[in-house]
Amino acid sequence: MERLTRGEAEVMRILWEQGEMKPAEVQERFPREIKNSALRSYLAILLKKGHVTRRLQGKAYYYRARTRRDSAFRRMLREMADVFFAGSTQALICRLIKNEGLSEKELLDLKRLSEESKD
Repeated sequence: MERLTRGEAEVMRILWEQGEMKPAEVQERFPREIKNSALRSYLAILLKKGHVTRRLQGKAYYYRARTRRDSAFRRMLREMADVFFAGSTQALICRLIKNEGLSEKELLDLKRLSEESKD
């Protein structure tokens, strides 16, 4: 699976949440202003990378996410751990906890989650 750029990930998020869509529909939901040509470029790249599929209905193409959200998420986390923390998932998680300034309740929730995952 090839890496997603920020713009590609934003397109994928829309397709994961909304399902199959025409480019104009994706453009309407894009988190910032984007030209039609730029959006179509993202879709073409995602198609080439194998992250989306498309089907022709009448004169319009409909795009659908092929890569599952969870798979892309795991891949990006693994890449972050490899690049920034020599592959250590624990170091990545510790840095996230430290940088985010989590509340005591959030830290307790994480502790509970950690204990549940041991079972």
